[in-house]
Amino acid sequence: MKYSTKLSDALHILAFLSMGAGQRITSAKIAESVKTNPAYIRQLMAKLKSAGMITSSQGQANAELTRRPDEITVLDVYRAIEGNKPLLHWDIDTNPECGVGIYVQLSIADFYQEIQKAAEQKMQTITLQDIIDRYGKKLDELEQKAERDFTP
Repeated sequence: MKYSTKLSDALHILAFLSMGAGQRITSAKIAESVKTNPAYIRQLMAKLKSAGMITSSQGQANAELTRRPDEITVLDVYRAIEGNKPLLHWDIDTNPECGVGIYVQLSIADFYQEIQKAAEQKMQTITLQDIIDRYGKKLDELEQKAERDFTP
């Protein structure tokens, strides 16, 4: 089963635009960073634009954020990209003549709804700026490790 990376890729796009503000950024350049094709990037950017998170013009390398990174939450991006799709999916195609087949899945669905609610509450507290800050911290840690590991 293939899982979706759309949320992760959309956050990548927004971080890329934020960190490259003022530069000419094409969908091809972003696609190279995400390691995908430009058409997929443009599809995600269209959803981000529809949600009012970015501005862009077709054929122009001028996309930019419409809000500060600290005003864009992971939940905002999730809803822009995935709509009302749940994070977890229960199996609705079980044997209707088996009590376990029906009621176990309904029980699982109850817990999945609780997980969805908790995840959305947490996603609401994480901003694009938090992700960019963590990126900077990871970069610093990598540079410090490289300096420690270097022995002439």
